[in-house]
Amino acid sequence: MNRTLYSLIFTLALPFILLRLLWRGRKAPAYRQRIGERLALGLPEVSPGGIWVHAVSVGESIAAAPVIRALRQRHPELPITVTCMTPTGSERIRALFGDEVHHCYLPYDLPGLAGRFLDRLRPSLGVVMETELWPNLIHQAARRDIPIALANGRLSARSARGYGKLGGVTGPMLAELAWLAVQTPVEAERFRALGARAERVMVTGSIKFDLRIDPELPARAAALRQGWGRRPVWIAASTHAGEDEILLQAQRQLLATRPDALLILVPRHPERFPEVLAEVRREGFSVIQRSTGEAVQPQTQVLLGDTMGELLFLYALADVAFVGGSLIERGGHNPLEPAALGVPVLSGPHVFNFLDIVAQLRDAGALETVAEASAIAAAVARLWAEPAEAERRRQAGLAVLSANQGALERLLSGLDKLLTP
Repeated sequence: MNRTLYSLIFTLALPFILLRLLWRGRKAPAYRQRIGERLALGLPEVSPGGIWVHAVSVGESIAAAPVIRALRQRHPELPITVTCMTPTGSERIRALFGDEVHHCYLPYDLPGLAGRFLDRLRPSLGVVMETELWPNLIHQAARRDIPIALANGRLSARSARGYGKLGGVTGPMLAELAWLAVQTPVEAERFRALGARAERVMVTGSIKFDLRIDPELPARAAALRQGWGRRPVWIAASTHAGEDEILLQAQRQLLATRPDALLILVPRHPERFPEVLAEVRREGFSVIQRSTGEAVQPQTQVLLGDTMGELLFLYALADVAFVGGSLIERGGHNPLEPAALGVPVLSGPHVFNFLDIVAQLRDAGALETVAEASAIAAAVARLWAEPAEAERRRQAGLAVLSANQGALERLLSGLDKLLTP
């Protein structure tokens, strides 16, 4: 497949993509809003010569936050525009930056839409987070001499096989990137094998290791937990459909021996909040919602984390953290967030999105892999019963973060070179 055929297929699929947006909007009305931006209509007015950063959804938006803050500090004279593809990512960007940056959805990857977007922004640099690569967008940028950098690039073996099947599109696209700052040597080789120019690929490490925790956050969490007494608390965060029932089974098993156990359950996507709440109630648990502000009571068994932008705070409330997206084949979510707060980490077996990070945490003894409800319950109970082991895992996680920091500065130095005439 070449780019022309890719564009034709995308054009034919566009009506169905728009219908899917409207369908998803039945449960999450935000998907029906601002559709014009996805068609390169109603884009923000931006002064030319700025920096454009693309972060596809919530996870990438959080990862991009320190990059965007640092770029604003280093280049205060340049406007910054941040794009994403999902309403949750949009909400996160607005919560993080407000009016400090311009923001819109990234238009769909058709030549005319990509060209109209770039002509509106006329950036001096584009920064794409992780692996959100669009062939027409990158080609249109290359035609306009706009350098595009891949930041914090990652490419699992599974994704590499997928890109490899589209070699006629993937190879030319990667060759047009000005710079690829990737997380590991293995991923660097995968990008080169797919067509990236060898001299433009650099291993900078994962900026997720450079996570900075607001020093007031643990103190706020400790103050809230004081009102809960000495009860044991665990969190299951960023969960997907197919995982919640397993985690609720684990909570039921824990309650059999620890009747005061509290589970903080945090679905990954806000459109799932109502259905997860209904499932928790259907299973007979005493549940309250974080969004209501209702206080946790002695009889509360599940606290539903149905708010946005509070995940780190909710992690800080827990003694043990399970990171979701890993009991099913979603590839897992970022285990460094609880580790940075000194919380021992549990994960399911499907972690292909974070293989290197999970391997480092597991090898250091900071992360344990669990695959079913009984194993999750046993691991949580053991860490509650053995505070010395919990402390050892806490310190191991912090040590892994400390040993890998510095990627952000390496990335920013490379981006500065692209901005220098």
